[in-house]
Amino acid sequence: MSIELYNKDGHICIAFNDLVDGEGVQSNQFLIIDDDESALIDPGGNLTYSRLYTHAGRYTTIKNLTYVFASHQDPDIVASVNKWLLSTSCKVAISKIWERFLPHFCAPGNYTQDRIVSIPDEGMHIALGKNKITAVPAHFLHSVGNFQFYDPVSRILFSGDMGASMCGEDYRGETVSDFQAHIPKMLSFHQRYMVSNKTCRLWAHMVRQLDIEWIVPQHGAPFKGAAMIAQFIDWVESLECGVDLLSQEAYRAPAP
Repeated sequence: MSIELYNKDGHICIAFNDLVDGEGVQSNQFLIIDDDESALIDPGGNLTYSRLYTHAGRYTTIKNLTYVFASHQDPDIVASVNKWLLSTSCKVAISKIWERFLPHFCAPGNYTQDRIVSIPDEGMHIALGKNKITAVPAHFLHSVGNFQFYDPVSRILFSGDMGASMCGEDYRGETVSDFQAHIPKMLSFHQRYMVSNKTCRLWAHMVRQLDIEWIVPQHGAPFKGAAMIAQFIDWVESLECGVDLLSQEAYRAPAP
């Protein structure tokens, strides 16, 4: 299922939310088109490649894809990178921490040579068509080298795992309408995958400086509108998670 998040003056943002076949975790993939250039964000692994290629091809000529943007290194983020490098002319933008690991997803050969854009820890602006997409630092949320991608034209923050929710098989792309009711779908994931409240607070302070209409995570439902986004950021800011919740009980060798 594809959902049009934004479409104005040649700038288009599309979400795909049900392309995972088999037993893999359902995830969202995203396509941004500006003028005659395009980028896929977190295109996923082999479970999504064929269907994403077909669905995204309804909006743009995929063999001319300009970029793959990878928020981090996980298989459900970018394990299909070998296929995208072989079937398109794209470059891959990923954290400098993970650029040397990316070839492990590829067949032997020089498929990644001169085709990786290394994102420095402080982030960067990446030209796409007539505009730019901003790689926003989100380190340790949850990967040690992690980025989110902010589109200032559509005012969408593609937030990776931040904001992820387990919405079940009946999810069809709806935005969050009741924040309190949505918390149980996010809580355990964030408690385990986000490293600490300190990183959450730093992230919250940063994103409040951005003009955001949507926060769209890689799993589950997006947040739309200033009021809903403010509730989400406030929740993240106060969340105890990761190492905050650890005790010696988590570090005990199994009994004989």
